[in-house]
This record gives sequence, C-alpha cells and structure tokens, in this order.
Amino acid sequence: MKRLFVLLTIIGCCMSAQAGEKPDKNEPAGRVKIVNASVILPSRVIEGATILIEQGRIVAVGTDLTTPFEGARVIDAAGRYAAPGFIDVHCHGGGGYDFSDGTVEAMLRAAEMHAQHGTTLIYPTTASCSNETLFRLFDTYRKATVQNHSGAAFGGIHIEGGYLSQEMKGGQDPRYIKNPTPEDYNAILAAGGDLIARWTFAPELPGSEGLIEELARRGIQMSMGHTSALYEEAVAAYDAGMSSITHFYSMTSTVTRRNALRYAGVLEAGYLLDGLYVETIGDGIHVPEPLLQLTWKVKGPDRIVGVTDAMRGAGMPDGPTVLGSIDDGVPAIIEDGVAKLPDRSAFAGSVCTTDRVVRNYVTKTEATLPEAVQIMTLTPARLMKIDDRKGSIAPGKDADIVLFDDGINVSLTMIGGRVVYGK
Repeated sequence: MKRLFVLLTIIGCCMSAQAGEKPDKNEPAGRVKIVNASVILPSRVIEGATILIEQGRIVAVGTDLTTPFEGARVIDAAGRYAAPGFIDVHCHGGGGYDFSDGTVEAMLRAAEMHAQHGTTLIYPTTASCSNETLFRLFDTYRKATVQNHSGAAFGGIHIEGGYLSQEMKGGQDPRYIKNPTPEDYNAILAAGGDLIARWTFAPELPGSEGLIEELARRGIQMSMGHTSALYEEAVAAYDAGMSSITHFYSMTSTVTRRNALRYAGVLEAGYLLDGLYVETIGDGIHVPEPLLQLTWKVKGPDRIVGVTDAMRGAGMPDGPTVLGSIDDGVPAIIEDGVAKLPDRSAFAGSVCTTDRVVRNYVTKTEATLPEAVQIMTLTPARLMKIDDRKGSIAPGKDADIVLFDDGINVSLTMIGGRVVYGK
C-alpha cells in the first residue's frame, strides 16, 4: 500500500453534496473530498488518490487517507486526472469579449469561458491603447473582481504595450506605440499601480532604464516583448530585473547583420540565460512543432511558461474579429486556428486555451504529462512569485484544481474549493 502523502488535522464541517451538481456562485468553500483521482504532482502521478479540502485550501493528499471527513462534498474523479488549476499570465480575452472593452460583463464572460478550459487564475492583458482606455480598464477591473464568482480569478493586470518597437509591433496598434517617459508611466502607475502585476515592453527603447528601475522598486514583473534589442541589451535588461520574454519567437529579435557583422538578439538571450523565463504560445501555430521541440530541449519545464495570448476570438467561430477594445481596436480575422491581421501580414493574437497548451506539449514535444502541466501551473506561479499558494496540489495551497481525461478534456474546474465549472 502506498504511504500517506500528507495528512493534517482537520476540523469543521459543511453540508454534503454530490459530484455533478451545477456550480453555485453562492456555494461556500467548505469541506470537499475528491476521490479516485490520478493526482498530477510536479514529478509524478499518484493513482487512486484522495484530496481533502477545507475552507478553500488543500489539507491532505494521499492514497491511504483514513481520517473521517464528515459532511464533505464528495467528487468522484474515477478515470480522470486531478491537476493544479491552470495559470495564464498572458490573455487578452475570449468568448467574444476583450478585457479592454471597458465593461464588467466583458471581463466576467471572458473569465468564464477560460474557466471552462481549466484556467483558474488569469492575468487580463492589454494591447497598445490610449491611456484613457487603460484607465477605464483599471476601473472595470476593480468592479469585476468583486463580481467574479464563476470565472477564472484575476491575478492582476498585464500591460503589453505601448512601449514597444515599431518594427516589431506585429498586430499592435501603431497609433499607441511610444517611448517610455516618467510623465507617462508615472501617470499610469498612479491610476493603477496597485493592479499591475506584469508589464511587457522593449528594453532597448530610450527611457527604458528608468521604467525598469521604477517597476523593480514596485515589485512588478517585467518581460521583454515586441523588441528589437540586441543580445547585449537583453542581458543588461535581465541583470536589471527583467525576468522573462513575452511570446518567445513572436516579435522577438534574433540574429541580425550590421556592417557585415552578425549580432545575436533576444531570442538567443532566451536560450543562453538559464534563469530567463520564456513564454510560449502553445497553439502549435505561433511556435511550430520543430521550434516548440527546440525550446523544450533547451529551456525545459522549469523555465517555459505556457500562455494562450488569447484574444476575444478564443472559443468563437472563424470570421472577422477585433484585437483590443471593441471601440478602438485593430480589425482581425480568425482562420486556421489563429487570429491574423486582415492582410495576413502578421498574427493578431491567438484563439488558444490553456487545455490546448497542455495537450500540444504532450503531443508535440517530449514532455511528460506532469511536465506539460507544470508549464501551465507551477512555473508561471514561480514567475509571478505566488508558488507559496498556487501551482501545485499540496497541503496548505489554494484548492485550485482541474479534472480532465486522457485527452486533456476538462470536466471540472475548482477555484478555492468551489466548483465554477462542471459537466
């Protein structure tokens, strides 16, 4: 018999319920017992395991739990895996909505759509936009957070833009691309500094040194993206506190020639700097299979952060859409499993979901299932310095759990011990 993995003393009770009940936003996070699960840990899978949850936190995980747990809601996970909830640090929207639309409904509906695919924590991401649009997002975020009962929880805002390289703008709106100045970023920080968790920008731009210093002082995670930086500039930015690269291979500088000499870029810095995290859009399109395999071989599960980079078209049929705010965004089109600019000159975000990311890493690389799950759970939690409470199924951590089958088809999503999606 397998040894007990962990067991802690448990007190309190709540009314029992049966698996398969529809989510109830008013349901308290009381006692929950998940049984017969194949629990995915960072290094292995425990078959036939039980997870005990109380008041939104995991209190025990094991195969030989005999302590009474009266009054618990029992969820039978037979034939399914139990994994930590997926964490998406780069997502613009989904289900026909964008986080920059400026409405509470848009934020809630997008969060709900992603919860149906196993996302339990999401960082609403902006595209380059006016400061007015950004400030409206701050206000909407505050309102939506207290009403978000059935979607992926909000972890903080991720600003992508407008301090980007014009030549690496991709689908970003060129009207709002600019160099960082203290007057501009201090105004943004004054309006929403308490909400901003990440900021993607090009470190080679004039004024970026001051921005890096200010964001580092505030503890905001910084990522290189939409950048034309040379290798040396990327190294300097890493040394100054930038810890990741946004959507690796997409709008990421690589080898260039100047005056007959070759110079390495941000892509090469991503491979050579062991401590640098790299985001990969896991739709299998932004990073095609050979490059996905190469990234896996070099960086591995401890430094790859899977992201969706999903825009409003995620979960929607092919056809016209908009990247960014519905009122002021960039026209785009969904086709071939990705969003593109109408002239097909560049991608305009993805229509990916977190379960698809895990599935692609299992099928397109040498990643094991625990490793593929890690890039959507523990590794982004470490990047965002929340791994003390998120990213793995372990006692004391938040009960953010997703159940799925062998095909990574999600059947239940739990946030803080409460089911927000089930079928």
